[in-house]
Amino acid sequence: MRQPLRRNSRDPDGFPVRGLAVTYRDGHVLDRHTHPWAQLVYAASGTMRVAVPDAAWLTPPTRAIWVPGGTPHAIHMRGTVAMRTLYLAPTDPDARLAACRAIEVAPLLRELILHIVRIGMLDVNDDGHARLEGLLVDLLADAETVPLQLPLPSDPRARAFAERLLADPGADVGFADLAQGAGASLRTLQRLFLAETGLSLEAWRGRARMQQAVVSLSNGAPVTLAALDAGYQSPSAFIAAFKRAFGVTPARWRAG
Repeated sequence: MRQPLRRNSRDPDGFPVRGLAVTYRDGHVLDRHTHPWAQLVYAASGTMRVAVPDAAWLTPPTRAIWVPGGTPHAIHMRGTVAMRTLYLAPTDPDARLAACRAIEVAPLLRELILHIVRIGMLDVNDDGHARLEGLLVDLLADAETVPLQLPLPSDPRARAFAERLLADPGADVGFADLAQGAGASLRTLQRLFLAETGLSLEAWRGRARMQQAVVSLSNGAPVTLAALDAGYQSPSAFIAAFKRAFGVTPARWRAG
């Protein structure tokens, strides 16, 4: 096992990992904020939208978002959210944990998160806690990165348009209607999205819809309902789009 973070921890109180358990109502927003501690944003139930300056994720209970210390981030709750999050003290950086990413929460990692949350704080002077910390860091660093990242434009007009799309990715609303009141023409928005995210508007909304589909499938929705949630009227079209995005069908993805 690699050396645990406690050996380089700069937490003056001797608690290099702290857990937080709190339940939020639907629609609650933790406005953009930052802190020197790294954070594993995880919910045992419910769905969260986590946004950093240049990307956003829609995350179900089978996923978590790793946010390195000092990264501005905001969290929006969808439905009742049982947040079970961990904070890791500032430390010498591990290259595997240097960037924000969505990670797969395997059963062992999930149980470890919940166990640390129940403890509350890992004590630097407790050898058992040190072993838990070392295991946690290894599991986080080696966890599979899942393709749920949605790049966000920085231009305020394009960003406002993106927020409209994210509010309901599956809505059957045309781009021209959504662009009304955005402060820029649809043609300008198309140019901004391509320049700042590398995606066309169509591809960007398609990726947002795939995020919504993953959440629906993770919450147990059948494929037909997940297709409707993601804005697809035809299950076959949805299955084809999902397979292009993730390499497997929705049913096989959920089984795996």
